[in-house]
Amino acid sequence: MQTPTLLRPAAVEPGAGIGIVAPASSARQDRITDGVERLSALGYTPQFAENALTRGPLFFAGTPQQRIADLHDAFADPETQAVMCLRGGYGSNYLLDRIDLEVFRAHPKPFLAYSDLTGLQLHLLDKLVIPAFHGPMLAADFYLEDGVHLPSFHAALAGQPYSVGAAEGLRVLKPGSASGTLYGGCLSILVTMLGTPWEPRTEGKLLFIEDVGAKPYQIDRMLWQMRKAGKLDNVTGIIFGEMLDCISPGADSDLLDKTIMSALDGFSGPIAIGLRSGHVSRRNVTLTFGVAADLHVNEETELKLLEPAVQR
Repeated sequence: MQTPTLLRPAAVEPGAGIGIVAPASSARQDRITDGVERLSALGYTPQFAENALTRGPLFFAGTPQQRIADLHDAFADPETQAVMCLRGGYGSNYLLDRIDLEVFRAHPKPFLAYSDLTGLQLHLLDKLVIPAFHGPMLAADFYLEDGVHLPSFHAALAGQPYSVGAAEGLRVLKPGSASGTLYGGCLSILVTMLGTPWEPRTEGKLLFIEDVGAKPYQIDRMLWQMRKAGKLDNVTGIIFGEMLDCISPGADSDLLDKTIMSALDGFSGPIAIGLRSGHVSRRNVTLTFGVAADLHVNEETELKLLEPAVQR
C-alpha cells in the first residue's frame, strides 16, 4: 500500500549535516555535549541553529521569533539533510501561527522530535503531508549510552523497511489486526490541540499515543476527551507507548492496563501497549507518521511500517 501524496524528503546518510534546533525549552549543557559526541560518533554532523543554545525567557529556549527563525533556517539550510530538536519541554505551541508552510514545502526534511513537538510535527503532516519522525532528540536521548534504538533510527532515515515488536516492548492488550496510516504522538499534546486550528486529524488512522508521568485517572480523562471529541472515530487500531511512570503510588501494577481497557470499552480494533517510542526508559524507537503500517496484536505482536518516509 502506497501513499502517493506523501511529500517525502530525501534519504539521510551517515556523514550528513543534521540541523539542531530548540523550538520549545532549553537543555542542560552536559547533555548537549554528550549528545553531540554520540551523534557525531555515528557519522553525522550536528549543526546548531543560531539561537539553539539560548536560555530564557522563562522556561523557553529563546523568544518565539528566535525559535521560529531557527526552525525556518534549519529547513532551508542546504548544508543539512535532517532537523533534530534538542528536547521537548514546553513552548512550541507559540510557533504554530508563525509557521511559513512554503519554507517546509520547498525544503522537506526529516524532523526528529516528540513530546511538546507533537503539534508542530502533525501540523506539517496534516497541511503538507510531510512525514513526521517521532524519534530521538539530541539532549533527551542521544546523551544516554542506551538512549537510542539505532536500527529504527537508521532504517527510518535511509528509507529501509522495518518492524518493531516484543523486543521493543510491544505487548497485547486486545488482540486483533489492523492496517492504516500511522499517526499520533504525545497524548497530552493531542488533547491540548483539540478545539484549536491545529486540531489533530486522528480519525481513521492507526493511532500511536504515549505520555509520561500521567496517573491512570488522567489517562482515562484524556482518552474520554478524545472519544467525546470524535478523535477515535474509525481509528483502526491503537498502540500505546511505554507510558513511562504512568502509575499511581501503591496501586496495583496493572491499573494502567485496566484503565485503558475501561476507557476504550467497545473499541473494535486491536490495542497494544509498551512500545518504547517517545518518553521511554531506554532505546527510543523512531516511528514515521504518515506512512502505511500493519499492526498484529497476538502471540507475536508486531507493528510493521510498510513504506519508506524518505526518497531512496
